[in-house]
Amino acid sequence: MSSFGDLNRVNTNIQSLDSQLSLNRINRDLANNQLRLSTGLRINRAEDDAAGYAIATKLNSRVAGLEQALQNVGDAKSVLDIAESSFDTVMDNLIEMKALATQAANDTLGENERGYIGAQIEKLAQDINDIANQTVFQDSELLNGAVDSAGNPTNTGNLTLTFQVGERSTDTLTTNLSAVNIGELFTEGTNNEIGATAGSITATAAGTGGQGSLTFNSATADDFRSFIDAVDAAIEGMNERVNEIGMTQSSLSIREVTLSQSISANRAASSRIMDADFAKEQSESIRLQILQQTSTSALAQANMGPQSVLGFLG
Repeated sequence: MSSFGDLNRVNTNIQSLDSQLSLNRINRDLANNQLRLSTGLRINRAEDDAAGYAIATKLNSRVAGLEQALQNVGDAKSVLDIAESSFDTVMDNLIEMKALATQAANDTLGENERGYIGAQIEKLAQDINDIANQTVFQDSELLNGAVDSAGNPTNTGNLTLTFQVGERSTDTLTTNLSAVNIGELFTEGTNNEIGATAGSITATAAGTGGQGSLTFNSATADDFRSFIDAVDAAIEGMNERVNEIGMTQSSLSIREVTLSQSISANRAASSRIMDADFAKEQSESIRLQILQQTSTSALAQANMGPQSVLGFLG
C-alpha cells in the first residue's frame, strides 16, 4: 500500500500504479460479469470452475445420450405400431376364415358352395402373405422372419430387433417378430395335409422360395371341420405374436417415462452448476461499475500527484 509520502516521488508514482492494478482487476471482473450476463452461464470456460465444468460436461453428455435414447424409443414404438396394425389385419382375415370354414362345415351346403368358400379362403390366405410382404419400416421387412447371410428375409423364424433405449451400451431391449405368412401359421416347417381327406386341404411350408399357401380341392364338410381346428391354432399363434408386441410396447412406454424424468433431472443438475444467477450478477455489475468509476477517479488524482512537486521548484 502506498503512503502519503509517495506523492512526492516523480520518477515512480506508486499510488498511480496501485490505482492501475485496482482498475485492471475491476475491469477484468466486470468483463467476466458481463460475459456471464450475456451468456447466462456462470461457467464459460474451465478456468471459471474446473471441477464444476467437468461435472457439467459429463451431465450434458449424459443428457445428449438420454435424449437420443428417447428418440430411439419413439422409433421403436413406431416399428411395433406398424407391426401391430398388420397383425390386426391378419387376425381379421383368420377370423373371417374361421367363419367361412364353419359355414362350409354345415351339411346344408353343396359341393359347389364349398368350392366357392375354399376359393375365398385361398384369397384370404394370399392377402395374409401380401400383408407380410408390405409391412416395411426403413426398407426392412418386419413380418417375413429372419434374414439370411445376404440380408434377405427367409420367410421363416423370427426377426430379432434390439432397441438402444438408454445412454449406456447395456441399455437395450430385444423383441422378436415372428414371420406372419400362411406357411408359418398353418405348418410346422413341412407341407401339411389339413383336411380329413388326403389332398383336400393342403398348407405348403414357407421358405426362401415363398411364403406358403392354402389349397382346397373338393373339400368336404369333414375337411372343413378339420380346417376349423387349424384356423384356431393359427389364431392362437397370432395371439402369441400380439402378446409379444404388447409386452414390448409396455416396456417401451415405461422407458419413455423414465428417460423423460432422467433428462429433466440431469438438465436441472447441470443448470445448477452452469447457469448464472441473474439477480446476483446484476447486483455485482452495479457494484463493479461504481468501483470502476471511483477507481478511474482515483487514478486520475494519483496521476496529478507528482505535479505538486513543481511547487518545490518555484
